Amino acid sequence: MADSTSSANRFYLTTPIYYVNARPHLGHAYSTIVCDAIARRKRALGIETWFLTGTDEHGQKIERSAEQAGCSPQEFTTKIAAEFRGLWDRLGLTYDDFIRTTEERHKRGVQKLFSTLRDRGFIYKGSYSGQYCVFDEAYVEGPPGTPCPDCGRMTETVSEENYFFKLSAFERKLLEFYESNPGFMGPESTRREVISFVRSGLKDLSISRTSITWGIPVPGDEKHVIYVWLDALVNYITAIGYGSDDPKDQKKFEKFWPADIHLIGKEISRFHCVYWPAFLMAAGIPVPRSVRANGWLLFDQGKMSKSRGNIVRAETVDEVLGADALRYFLLREIPFGQDGNFSFDALVQRYNGDLANGYGNLVSRVVNMVHKYFGGVVPEMPSSDAPSIVQQTLEGFPAAFDALNFSGALQQLWALVAETDGYLTENAPWKKPTDRSDSDHQKLQARVLTDAAEGIRIITALVYPILPDAAAKVWRQLGQGEIGDAARNAFLKNLAWGGLTPGTKFGEPAPLFPRAEKDAIERMQNLEDSNNRSAVDAASQGEATALSQAAAAPSEVPATAVNTADGRANEALTPPTAGSSADQQHISIDDFAKVDLRVAQILVAERVPKADKLLRLEVDLGYEKRQILAGIAQYYEPEKLIGRKIVIVANLAPRKMRGLESNGMLLAASLPPDGAPVLAGFLEEVPLGARLK
Repeated sequence: MADSTSSANRFYLTTPIYYVNARPHLGHAYSTIVCDAIARRKRALGIETWFLTGTDEHGQKIERSAEQAGCSPQEFTTKIAAEFRGLWDRLGLTYDDFIRTTEERHKRGVQKLFSTLRDRGFIYKGSYSGQYCVFDEAYVEGPPGTPCPDCGRMTETVSEENYFFKLSAFERKLLEFYESNPGFMGPESTRREVISFVRSGLKDLSISRTSITWGIPVPGDEKHVIYVWLDALVNYITAIGYGSDDPKDQKKFEKFWPADIHLIGKEISRFHCVYWPAFLMAAGIPVPRSVRANGWLLFDQGKMSKSRGNIVRAETVDEVLGADALRYFLLREIPFGQDGNFSFDALVQRYNGDLANGYGNLVSRVVNMVHKYFGGVVPEMPSSDAPSIVQQTLEGFPAAFDALNFSGALQQLWALVAETDGYLTENAPWKKPTDRSDSDHQKLQARVLTDAAEGIRIITALVYPILPDAAAKVWRQLGQGEIGDAARNAFLKNLAWGGLTPGTKFGEPAPLFPRAEKDAIERMQNLEDSNNRSAVDAASQGEATALSQAAAAPSEVPATAVNTADGRANEALTPPTAGSSADQQHISIDDFAKVDLRVAQILVAERVPKADKLLRLEVDLGYEKRQILAGIAQYYEPEKLIGRKIVIVANLAPRKMRGLESNGMLLAASLPPDGAPVLAGFLEEVPLGARLK
């Protein structure tokens, strides 16, 4: 089924289709920037390229997020999708299409594929009872209480009528396909993981839900909604015309499919390397040529994600250092396919070292000296052979780049930057020895500056897909016109030494990368703190709506609540001691009913830096996740709390502490003599979100 013959005249690549349960962060930007760099290079080689990105907007998680935000799913998805598209435009990303899975063209294509699979005998109706991860929209093997193997969150038990896809029929076909197409998926760690998963045995896959309504209806049986992953994966073909009756769309599909690269995050490899090719094989559609998984972007060694509260927004880096700095750091610092750590310190060091003091300084020196010594005009000089390092770079950079080894490609290119800079320093055209005639010195200046400028031209052409803004400025300073025009004329196709014509008038010198001062890190951190506080404020407003609609559940007697902001017991809920004046201070049942006590499970527990008493907890209420700060760090080890069911006050007003917002309060007994807390819990199995009353 694989179409192994790739047309030299067209190239189709896609980003992951981003789930709109939250605003975009740096992890999303990383994948999209990688695709943009690939697309720019392909176009500059004269290859007709189609670059697709978009948003995945259906599923139970979206329904719940919209409910928390107090709006309809359509309103919610439209707002978040606009933020993704707005960020890509701000960063100057050159995508050709942005698809939303709520669009009619997508719905039409998904229903066509479903009907095709059903007509070909690969779909049947049955029932499913088991575990489901709402966060990953994935079915999970195991008994109730089984955590999701991908995200670690607790799964929910679902029982419902479903349509099933005969995935089990493709176990052998997939393994044979992987063997005959070793380049289909990468990196090697992804390939091993996927093959191991398939060899362990494939079971038929539930591909519809009846418990939710926010999705694409099954054609002819509208009470069923098509499983979100079948829905989402089909975007790669609906965006280029699959399902359309328009001949132009059909021609476009025939032209660009199969995709050359699906670029994805490693956590969704199974969906793209197992389910997607199986769906396509069953429908008689060619399988993509390759799926390439990038690693996670880590912040302080933890995966960057909304639920961990450690996201960094691309806008922050763009505002302080510019989009090119972000692009360069991500592609140079992180070997593609591996996890990579992001920090503001490392970003600024790489920016100053490679861009400000390296490439930027080299361009400034050469352009200024050509203006100073030759009136800004490239002097007449006999042509020279390319230095060996230039020839090595012209061969090595494309090979590494096309293999998605962006870090290695840039390492080679910056070796040429250093070599060119060293060549300038060694020959010192600004310094005339006393034993050298004026004529000889001017010839030396002409030779050195012409060669250095030609080296810069080669460097700039190669780095254009990665530093498009800076490359455009340098191209103009070298008198080469607009680099965008050059790219449209396939200037990389025949890039070679000797293209800088004598007599070319240089443009005016202009700074490329002003050195980042010491306050750059602090400015970015302050912007992130402000952004994160705004995000928490917005989330807490949505939580209030969800709380008001939560269903009541089995009763329990409340104990003492621990104030999650400062660790002190909440006197309003502390039982009075015998004989105290508080014995006669009763409250009514209506007063007690105002306190919303809920069962929750701890998913994440970690210490808050520079706060001896505080732990930061992420808890699952069944219908939502939230962050709580608890003053119990002196009494509980964080790792021993994970998975524990607790009771929280769910309708307590949010409170900020140490720059973080706490949305709730743990319930605990206060033990004498020092008031040590003991968390309230249960002997019986109690569902998450159950209300105590």
